[in-house]
Amino acid sequence: MNTIQPVKIWISSIFRIVFFAIALLWPAGTWLWWEAWVVIILWTAYGSIMTFYLLRHDTALLKERLKFVPLHKDQKVWDKIIMLIFFVAGIGLYLIPGFDVVRFAWSDPLPLWMRVTAMLVHIPCFILLGWVMRENTYLSQVVKIDETRDHHVITSGPYAFIRHPMYTIVIVLLFATPVALGSRYALILSAILTALLIVRTYFEDRTLHAELDGYSEFATQTRYRLFPGIW
Repeated sequence: MNTIQPVKIWISSIFRIVFFAIALLWPAGTWLWWEAWVVIILWTAYGSIMTFYLLRHDTALLKERLKFVPLHKDQKVWDKIIMLIFFVAGIGLYLIPGFDVVRFAWSDPLPLWMRVTAMLVHIPCFILLGWVMRENTYLSQVVKIDETRDHHVITSGPYAFIRHPMYTIVIVLLFATPVALGSRYALILSAILTALLIVRTYFEDRTLHAELDGYSEFATQTRYRLFPGIW
């Protein structure tokens, strides 16, 4: 039986957002960076809403998603390698914009209309992420078949359209966040992280075909992994 202490969960959530804010603002060398504050507020609002929702409806998923480092002792070796690289590069995605746009001005900030559009793109992405989490309680940070929780194929909601909708949304956010901050150089890391997610999707999909009952049948009905009509 899963037990959870809300106070610890909220402390963990606050720690994460503080870490996120420091990772954005420290490289900039100033608190006066309005784009960063908008991004921080957007992610804080999303994290708070989802924490509140999952505390009421799915504590098992909440515990899984709050693990700080996406590594597990029973995790497949290839997934450990991919996620370790993803974790380190992901931190870089937060650090580079401040250096690039504010402190050293390595490149000219992206146009204002692009920054504002990218900020607004966060909102539907967060709504879709909430939909994915409502439909799929098995959204582990590591590739595994969760036999302790009777892991089975999810075919409802966004899974009727693509097999890995969370990755698709994350890829959009990987580009939306640095664009919202105006950083051109951070987009290089966005492309690298996207490539890692695509590779992980391929191997995860192969694992699910081999180890999760009913997944092959699901794959014949929902043909595309990440991008409808493409792959």
